[in-house]
Amino acid sequence: MIEPTLEVHLTDEDLAVALRSDARSGLTATPKTLPPKWFYDARGSELFEAITELPEYFPTRTERALLERVVGDIARIAQAEVLVELGAGSAAKTRLLLSAMLSEGPLKTYVPQDVSVSALRGAAAQIGVEFPNLAVHGVVSDFTDTLHNLPRGGRRTIAFLGGTLGNLVPAEQAEFLAGIQRVLEPGEQLLLGAGLVTDPAVLVPAYDDAAGVTAEFNRNVLHVLNSRLHADFDPDAFTHIAHWDADNEWIEMRLEATRDMTVSIADLGLVVHFAAGEQMRTEISAKFRLDGLAQELAAAGFTTEQVWTDPDDRFVLVLAERR
Repeated sequence: MIEPTLEVHLTDEDLAVALRSDARSGLTATPKTLPPKWFYDARGSELFEAITELPEYFPTRTERALLERVVGDIARIAQAEVLVELGAGSAAKTRLLLSAMLSEGPLKTYVPQDVSVSALRGAAAQIGVEFPNLAVHGVVSDFTDTLHNLPRGGRRTIAFLGGTLGNLVPAEQAEFLAGIQRVLEPGEQLLLGAGLVTDPAVLVPAYDDAAGVTAEFNRNVLHVLNSRLHADFDPDAFTHIAHWDADNEWIEMRLEATRDMTVSIADLGLVVHFAAGEQMRTEISAKFRLDGLAQELAAAGFTTEQVWTDPDDRFVLVLAERR
């Protein structure tokens, strides 16, 4: 077995500084907002894993079924020597890609990227055992601003799966895709997974399940602020809301205050007031149309090579080449 390696570009102090900055700017904005990346402490990650198993939450199983169906085609077209996965986490879906790319092409190295040292270390060790002839080089970083830290050399395919592109507003999407284009060489590729616009009657319950798991996940951001910034939020005083914004074609997750309240964030020396009924946005999950996604990729400097969708047209995998 080739011993996995880990490259760290993001420390606990870096994360603490980012959380303080995001909390101060978001809680003093009108309307208030918090970025979705702060859902994911250990409890938040467990809750999200539970969400992916819920009957209402179709995106994860839809993407996986689609990937299982077309992964051989992806591997044959990409002919990647290096697979880079942004936001790898536990690298669960990646095993499909790795198996196909090892059998269908010249894959030599897997580069999982994530903000969590522990998640990456665990994933790298497990992948190393399952694929002993594959070099695994983990990169601990924030993909939104450290793409330049990704290793170079070898024909690379960058995988960005799970529909995470939809968590960015359009300007951020454009900036992010352009950033990927800049770190790739001409002829290298991006494998993108994205949710498609579908019936709101199917879409909304995926973000507002009957068992209330997504509600707990949403409120977990308040637990994170309490534990890391010594805030005194009462998470139970906030109601989970999932709203389909038809104009922007995205789901907005919000937390609504059930009563007037004053919250102290001790580490920021900040006092924040919430009025009864006031809503704070915690996440957007944009959904795409095929022509619009192709235009976004073209504007960022990519040529779309192949597009695969599931039978219900709820999810898409796009293989695009850097021009």
